[in-house]
Amino acid sequence: MKKFLIVGLGNIGPEYEETRHNIGFKVVEALAKKHEAPFGSERLGDLARIKIKGRSLLLLKPSTYMNLSGKAVVYWMEKENIPLEQLLVVTDDIHLPFGSIRLKAKGSDGGHNGLKDIQAKLGSSQYNRYRFGVGANFGAGRQVDYVLGKWSEEEYTALGERLDKSVALVESFALAGLARTMNQFNNS
Repeated sequence: MKKFLIVGLGNIGPEYEETRHNIGFKVVEALAKKHEAPFGSERLGDLARIKIKGRSLLLLKPSTYMNLSGKAVVYWMEKENIPLEQLLVVTDDIHLPFGSIRLKAKGSDGGHNGLKDIQAKLGSSQYNRYRFGVGANFGAGRQVDYVLGKWSEEEYTALGERLDKSVALVESFALAGLARTMNQFNNS
């Protein structure tokens, strides 16, 4: 059975739950909920396991805090023997308008500390990432407050549909592959 590691980036703790920076957690939680798979605390994170049409997906919410996400990613890839091309990291992106979807096979960390740590620990930028646009509606020096801030009422209202789209994207990534999923979902 082909195995995938789907990593949702975020910070643990109730104070971070509804923040923009935790959209990675939200996406894997929505996927787990759809497949009625509970998360359980394991080493370096909370995990849920789902199966879709002959594919096994390990959903990970690292408990290492955002800036040390790479440790959990590498641990679970090695423990579960998951190759780099079957890793998908879900993260927020201030360089994209709210709700925008960008699936990429590689790229820079874009100034994102979670991606920086993953890249450093993997020793590669050649890993799949799903960037969920959170917008950049903040003034100079206010980036941290913005990404650690709560969703606006308008964003929160639109979030359900965007999470449904995100769940479909992750399922497509596991079933149809990266190229077909990029063609179907990027810019949608």
